[in-house]
Amino acid sequence: MITLRVHTSVVKKIILSAIKTKKGKYTYEELVIDGLKILDIMRNVGCKISIKGTENLKKLKPPCVFIANHMSTLETLVLPAVIGKDFRVTFVVKNSLLKYPFFGKILSALNPIPVTRKNPKEDYRVVMTEGLKRLQEGISVIVFPQATREVVFDSTKFNTLGIKLAKRANVAAVPIALRTDAWGVGKIFKDFGKIDPSKPICFFIGKPLYIEDKGVREHLEIIQFIENSLKKCYN
Repeated sequence: MITLRVHTSVVKKIILSAIKTKKGKYTYEELVIDGLKILDIMRNVGCKISIKGTENLKKLKPPCVFIANHMSTLETLVLPAVIGKDFRVTFVVKNSLLKYPFFGKILSALNPIPVTRKNPKEDYRVVMTEGLKRLQEGISVIVFPQATREVVFDSTKFNTLGIKLAKRANVAAVPIALRTDAWGVGKIFKDFGKIDPSKPICFFIGKPLYIEDKGVREHLEIIQFIENSLKKCYN
């Protein structure tokens, strides 16, 4: 059974990495390598994987704010690998993820920015304050402006949090369009759903944008990039 095979392999990798993290022996480079191995696990069960636009990062000096749509658990596991080891990254995450067995320890080691998803004003303050600190430390921040994971991209639910953080820190905002619904949402365990190799896995990295004025134009450009990129992956 493909789903059981994938989740067994991934969970085993997460447990081993969490043990190393607890001992203080899990490096960021290993995190990147593990992400590549998870992509290999998906590829080995028949998923077609496409990663495009990495050339847009070659001349960009870190840190920056990566702004992506959110579709499944998979991108949380592999985005550091997709972006590459030259950009040390962390996430804006729902604080409940940090309480997950094993995986929570790995996330915590990235010094993420936890939000509640219940109090928008407080979440905004936390992201602006803690996000700025991470960026000043040279750590890029990955923001999923959608409140929840959505298979169908809805621009009306795509907020400007990442844009505002990039402007405050005076760093580039880099759009990422992704399709990862080959990793489904589970009925019992939401983060571990059915694996469907018939669905392609796509990552498109856009050109860096520097925010001017209130960032309205850049926000629309990011939405357009995600929508156009997803059309390519669905066709």
